[in-house]
Amino acid sequence: MNVIEFRVGPVAPSVYPRMDILVDGINLIELARVVELPLASSPSIAGAYAGLLERDLICWPSTHFLGAPRLQWFSEGETVLLGCECGDWGCWPLTAQVEVTEQTVTWSGFRNGHRPNWDLRALGPFVFDRQQYETALRRTAASPKLY
Repeated sequence: MNVIEFRVGPVAPSVYPRMDILVDGINLIELARVVELPLASSPSIAGAYAGLLERDLICWPSTHFLGAPRLQWFSEGETVLLGCECGDWGCWPLTAQVEVTEQTVTWSGFRNGHRPNWDLRALGPFVFDRQQYETALRRTAASPKLY
């Protein structure tokens, strides 16, 4: 199983707190960059994401990361995991299907909001123990206020 961590805090160069997502200790942005680099017309757009800013929509007790997304791009059920470096999640979103069972949470079917032809099947799927996942998500309740 994969291990997830949700970290909320300022990320340089921004002074505003964002939510970083780590999978097995690696930032999801870096994982996406590796997969997107061969697909991108310019290296600068591969992995050009930032953590989300919308605390009230994504931090615990929100169900955004539990299969009931508050931020969606393509269709109902697809969860926005990362947004654009500019701070507007809709400018350059990374989405995935989030499937929740009694024992696991699975992220699969990753897509970029403006590059639907990019084949991101090499990104994931990630399968998390639900108890570990929810514990990590609950830690965001006491996080700094996002803007």
